[in-house]
Amino acid sequence: MLNPKPKIYFVATVEFAVNAFLLSHLERLSNYYDLTVIVNTSDPDFLIKQGIIAKVIPLKISRVISIAPDFFCLLYLVYLFLKDRPVAVHSITPKSGLLAMAAAFFARIPLRVHTFTGQVWVNAKGMRRYFLRFIDFLIAKLATFNIVDSPSQKDFLVKQNVLSEKKSIVFGLGSVCGVNLERFTPSVDSFNAVRRELLIPDDAFVFIYLGRLNKDKGVLDLAEAFSRLNNDLAYMLIVGPDEGCFVGQIKSLNQAHLSRMRFIGLTHEPERYLAASNALCLPSYREGFGSVIIEAAAVGLPAIASNIYGISDAILDQETGLLHQAGDVDAIRYCLERFLSNPQEVALYSTAARSRVVKEFDSETLTNYWLDFYMSHVST
Repeated sequence: MLNPKPKIYFVATVEFAVNAFLLSHLERLSNYYDLTVIVNTSDPDFLIKQGIIAKVIPLKISRVISIAPDFFCLLYLVYLFLKDRPVAVHSITPKSGLLAMAAAFFARIPLRVHTFTGQVWVNAKGMRRYFLRFIDFLIAKLATFNIVDSPSQKDFLVKQNVLSEKKSIVFGLGSVCGVNLERFTPSVDSFNAVRRELLIPDDAFVFIYLGRLNKDKGVLDLAEAFSRLNNDLAYMLIVGPDEGCFVGQIKSLNQAHLSRMRFIGLTHEPERYLAASNALCLPSYREGFGSVIIEAAAVGLPAIASNIYGISDAILDQETGLLHQAGDVDAIRYCLERFLSNPQEVALYSTAARSRVVKEFDSETLTNYWLDFYMSHVST
């Protein structure tokens, strides 16, 4: 009789995190391990529908602190881990990390792993910053290993005494899952189709912001910088869900340029809009790595982004893009104007950006790192 596969539990707060970061890893790991994913979802079959062999246990983990529901989730996780005795528990996102690492510690699960993808407390002040930083510290203490998605983020967390060097791992040059190079690739068809749909001239230079619209992403800084441009061929795509009426504020800042701005909202085909653009903009105040930067690079887009930890690993300044000080609107405007007036430089950055992604950030490469990690710590 064949030995059963070792059990590994993954815990995430929301289904989006699983879809965004774990799919390729789960698909490969399922060949060797019995996988269970615990996540707040209304569709327990969402992985099976994508061809991934893994059990899904829905659990209403809240993204915000809620004492009674959080305590229930903790007890339920302890119960599951004691009942099923997985050899490893792996969490991603802060709330699920705290609950999963605590429950796995109480249940004496031998391998406890948390993945750090950025810190919400970086720009916080006072007690809120102290409290959220302590949560990350506690997660790291309870885990046996901490995977960090960029070298500079790891250095920051070690200096902040949140992580210990010996328990912290960065796979390759960073990123949780890398880039699917079959999906994110230059496409003349998408370039032509999207520009026709959005009534954008073929000779326009299109800057694209792709991500959630909120204050921490610096989207208002970008909007103000764009409002100061005086170039009729400069267009801006704003793609992503609006988390606080930012579209209205962006339009208010750009009354004179609205004919050259396009607002797309949430999309499940970001690669189409990237392929129709010329450069990515990410003026963020905090990022764990900046996955959208390497996705854009895979499509052949250089980036203009903040010089902060995480992003500084995704961009080689003046090789694959331009870095600017976070919050500096004049610096953002300078970078936009520099790209508009130097097409040869943009072309060089574009080639270098795609070449680097193909070499260092292929999703297959990152999945191999994850598989090697589990193979070296969990026998099959």
